[in-house]
Amino acid sequence: MSKTLWKSGTFEYPIPAVMVSCGNMEKSNIITVAWTGILCTNPAKVYISIRPERYSYNIIKETKEFVINLTTKELAFATDWCGVKSGRDVDKFKEMKLTKQKANFVKCPMIEESPVSVECKVEEIKELGSHHMFIAYVLGINADDKYIDENGAFDISKCNLIGYANGGYYCLGDKIGKFGFSVKKKK
Repeated sequence: MSKTLWKSGTFEYPIPAVMVSCGNMEKSNIITVAWTGILCTNPAKVYISIRPERYSYNIIKETKEFVINLTTKELAFATDWCGVKSGRDVDKFKEMKLTKQKANFVKCPMIEESPVSVECKVEEIKELGSHHMFIAYVLGINADDKYIDENGAFDISKCNLIGYANGGYYCLGDKIGKFGFSVKKKK
């Protein structure tokens, strides 16, 4: 097997493609983010990284809160559109016919059409270069009931989540194992 060496850059794919809502119920915005992830289990912390020139950057910096909304195959068009249009110029909720849903712990709206919305409170902002990282506590996770299985667990296979890789959006594939399956004792 041979590998081609590329210049240093970002190539850790696939990654989530999420719509981050911010602002408040009256004046809100959506920004599409692919630089996001989990930082810690206890306390539960996540991050999003945003360029300072983006419209949502100052909204989140001032309010210190946001909602990470997971995206689906059905939301792919809106996900892309919200990433290439500026909230300075358009109302993304209105243009994409997305529904604002009141959150439990933050003032910004959740996206009702998203299967999972994660309410976040900013703890720290790290200036990293082209992007600044918003490190946030997870205050609440809201999952659509239709994706909860008979055991009360979120069934990812039911909602067609999408990821982002090298400029493209992709549906997540089939489940191929469960954590620890490689060492599970056979009966």
